[in-house]
Amino acid sequence: MPGAPAGQALRTAAPLAIGALPFLSGVRGSLSRMESHSREMWDGQAATFDDEADHGLRDPLVSSAWAALMTAALPAAPASVVDLGCGTGSLSVVLARAGHRVRGLDVSARMLEVAGRKAAGHGLDVAFVHGDASHPPFRRAAFDVVLARHVLWALPDPAAALARWVALLRPGGRLVLIEGRWATGAGLPARECAALVRQHRAEATVEPLNDPALWGRAITDERYVLLSRA
Repeated sequence: MPGAPAGQALRTAAPLAIGALPFLSGVRGSLSRMESHSREMWDGQAATFDDEADHGLRDPLVSSAWAALMTAALPAAPASVVDLGCGTGSLSVVLARAGHRVRGLDVSARMLEVAGRKAAGHGLDVAFVHGDASHPPFRRAAFDVVLARHVLWALPDPAAALARWVALLRPGGRLVLIEGRWATGAGLPARECAALVRQHRAEATVEPLNDPALWGRAITDERYVLLSRA
């Protein structure tokens, strides 16, 4: 979610083994407050989040561009897909409409309320779960595809989260990450994202996402999809 100030704060927070040292108990409380602030921030944005063209996908041209991107990145339907940090569920709906079996996970309860209404409005059965994308509450090897859009950059420990995401994949499963390094200075450059993925996977193929149809406008910053099939 580009340009999110709370996400930027979380992205730069150093991972700590909090429980290992008693004198770090105060840090646990600080991180808990940070996470609570993040939830409150996204809850507060839920009502207007879809006003951005690439969030709500209300413009048919934008929606079609994302549907085409997902078709190219994912295996043939029906595949079991988890959409981590799904927000208001726009991509979850795109995938469900294409015939995939989709679960969406997000830290914001209000975002999920919007997502649920959106899916219901299309007559789709999408299971939305309230939870932290850093620690997805799903069993190992449960999905054919792990998808995350503008999520990894904002996590306090991207490497640890990515290890958990990879563990969710079945053998031969696909990891699909949509990220960027935005004009605001926030984000995750493609070279860093690929390096993180290659700690766990043999493939990390990056393709730029420069098509204005995806964003509802022309862009000049770095936006990309990273696809890992193995």
